[in-house]
Amino acid sequence: MIRQTNMEYVKLGNSDLRVSRICLGCMGFGDASIGQHSWTIGEEPTREIIHRSLELGVNFFDTAIAYQLGTSEQFVGRALRDMAKRDDVVVATKFLPRTDEEIQQGIDGRQHVLNNINSSLEHLGMDYVDLYIYHIEGAVKSLDVHLTADDIRYLEEPYMPHNLSGVMAVNKPVMNEEPVWVAASKNK
Repeated sequence: MIRQTNMEYVKLGNSDLRVSRICLGCMGFGDASIGQHSWTIGEEPTREIIHRSLELGVNFFDTAIAYQLGTSEQFVGRALRDMAKRDDVVVATKFLPRTDEEIQQGIDGRQHVLNNINSSLEHLGMDYVDLYIYHIEGAVKSLDVHLTADDIRYLEEPYMPHNLSGVMAVNKPVMNEEPVWVAASKNK
C-alpha cells in the first residue's frame, strides 16, 4: 500500500536496501501497562500512524525487542502484515546484551542472539528482518554468532565509527561456504 509521493528514497550505506529518507521510529508504540515507559500508545493509534506513514511513502520502520517487552514489535508487525507487502518495507529491530540472569544460566552470546532474533521474528510475524541492531559499543567484533541470511539481511553496530551510513556487517556466503558475517565495505 505504499503510495508514490514526493518521498525521497536512498540506498542504505552499501546495502541493497532502498529506504525512505524518513524512518518511522517505533519506540512510542506498545502496551503502556508493561515495559519501561508509561507514555506509549496502543495498537489502534499505532496502526493509524503506520497507515499514514505508508500513505506518505515511508517504507523504513525501526523497532526493538526491548520496546514495551516486545509489544512494539507485535503492533508494528501486525500493522505491516495487514497494510503492506513484505518486500516493500524495510524493518529494523534491535536487541540488548545478555542479562546477569542469562549469564548465570550459562547462556552464551551466540544463544542470546539466536533467542532474541527468534523472539523478534515471532513478535513481528515475519520470516526475516532487514536490519538487526546491537546497541553496545564493540559488540559486532566480539559476536561469535552464526546467523543465516534467512533471519537477518544486515547487522549494524551504531556506536562504531564508520562511513557506511549505518551498515556495519553484511551476512553473505564466502567462497561457497555457509553465510557468515563479514565487515561491509564501500568497495563491495
